[in-house]
Amino acid sequence: MGISWMGLALAVGGQLPPDGAAQLQKVDRVMPALRRLAADPEVLQAIRAQNARRVPLATVQRLDEEWRATPALTPFKQAVLDAPCRGALQRLQQRLGPAMAEAFTMDGQGALVCASRRTSDYWQGDEDKWRLTHARGRGGPELREAPFFDESSQAYVIQVSLPVRDGAQVIGALTVGLSLLDL
Repeated sequence: MGISWMGLALAVGGQLPPDGAAQLQKVDRVMPALRRLAADPEVLQAIRAQNARRVPLATVQRLDEEWRATPALTPFKQAVLDAPCRGALQRLQQRLGPAMAEAFTMDGQGALVCASRRTSDYWQGDEDKWRLTHARGRGGPELREAPFFDESSQAYVIQVSLPVRDGAQVIGALTVGLSLLDL
C-alpha cells in the first residue's frame, strides 16, 4: 500500500480523465468491500474446490490457448461465468453498480475460478495481478495497477488485485476492475 495516488496520477499523466487524481482516491473507499470479497466463504470454497482438482499446469495452459483462440461464449467459458462463487461477485456488483467493470477469482495456479464477465484469457498465472498477490503461496501486497482506458468497456479502469487467504495460507487471488469515472 506504499503507493502515492498523486505520484501514480503524475506517472500516468495524460491517460487519466481531468479529475483522475480525485478518482484514484475513491478507490480507497471501496477497498474494504474488496477485502470482504477476498474473504467471502463462497469465494474460498470455490477456490479450495478448484485447487483440490490439481489440474496440471500444462492442461491449464492448453485451456488458456483455447479460450483466447475462441471469441465465442463456449460452454467452458459459460461454466466459469456460472461458477459457485458467482453469487459473491454479483453481490459486489450490486453494491458498486457500474463502478465495477469486472471481477474474477483465480486459483493457486492463476487459472480462473469464476468471473463476472468474459475475460481475454483464462490463465492469469503469468500476470502481475496473480504473480505478485499470490507470491507462490506466501501472499503479497494488494496490487493497484496503473489506470488505463479499456476499449471494450469504453471506460478508464484500474485493476485492484488481492491475495485470497484461507487462514494463513494464500490459496488464490482476486482481481476487480473499477471504472474510475463511475466511482
